[in-house]
Amino acid sequence: MQEKVQTFLERYEELEQELARPEIASDPEKFSKLHKSFKALEKTYSAGTEYLRLCSDLKEWKEVLVGNDAELAQAAKTEIGPLEKQIESMETELQILMAPPDPFDNRNAVLEIRAGTGGDESSLFAGDLFKMYRAYLENRGFKVEVTDISEGTVGGFKEICLFVRGADAYGVLKFESGAHRVQRVPETESQGRVHTSAATVAVMPEAEEVDVEIRTEDLKVDVYRASGAGGQYVNKTDSAVRITHIPSGVVVACQTERSQIQNRSKALDLLRSRLLDHAIMEKQKKESAERRSLVGTGDRSDKIRTYNFPQNRVTDHRINLTLYNLDKIVEGDLKEIIDALHLADAQSKLRD
Repeated sequence: MQEKVQTFLERYEELEQELARPEIASDPEKFSKLHKSFKALEKTYSAGTEYLRLCSDLKEWKEVLVGNDAELAQAAKTEIGPLEKQIESMETELQILMAPPDPFDNRNAVLEIRAGTGGDESSLFAGDLFKMYRAYLENRGFKVEVTDISEGTVGGFKEICLFVRGADAYGVLKFESGAHRVQRVPETESQGRVHTSAATVAVMPEAEEVDVEIRTEDLKVDVYRASGAGGQYVNKTDSAVRITHIPSGVVVACQTERSQIQNRSKALDLLRSRLLDHAIMEKQKKESAERRSLVGTGDRSDKIRTYNFPQNRVTDHRINLTLYNLDKIVEGDLKEIIDALHLADAQSKLRD
């Protein structure tokens, strides 16, 4: 690991020297592109530098341990254990940081949650997933905005769409796409039997206009009165917008803004993201024969996680991770799961 980190630090320093060259500094386009790459590596460089320093300290203490000074040898026994734990933790962090990033990791994200099999219980579960993700994201400092919503008949949501704004939002969330299954006793179950239902989650990077070309003649636009949550403006004007992209058949809607113009703009943004997401998934499927990621298969029908309430257990099937703190996870404590998924992906990339 030390050798890989040292090689990375050397590449970073070479990039820093490249930025200082007059021919780069005088070309705004080249400088901007190179500087962006340089800034993206700063956190990894800092962590790598600290990691090598700790490894050096550990080596020195181990030399002291076998030396002739009994007092220093005793001090070494005290220092070595905590240092080894710190180094082990940093190695995990560096594996994630040093893995080649995906091109859209630094984008904002669109998060969609839809009720699946299970009737009203699946809508309630979709509502629970919404609360879980919102708590996790807000605790991490992301801004979460509801862009479209369809409420369930007894609570929860048939469908809810969120826009997540913040650095690396898509990179953080991208492995949450797939089918989520819940096992629990529904509130409507009088005999205490455990039922299984499901909801699907889709995470898409925010698309820029240069990513996807959308022609006006390819769109069918409908307006209608908003319904559901939305305050005093709901059901008073035809402000909600539904856009159908005729070539692909993709349909998007937005009804959370006060004006039709605002809803149309957000619906177009969502359409771009869905079309870009479709292109990304197609690319992943083509590449799967050569490299099928443990956690990112590109197939949204894959069952990725089971939430078992009677046993307070959650299992992520892609990496065979089982935790017994479901009560905390549904309140937004997703860090252990998300970190484990990113580590598995990073290790897969570094092996290739």
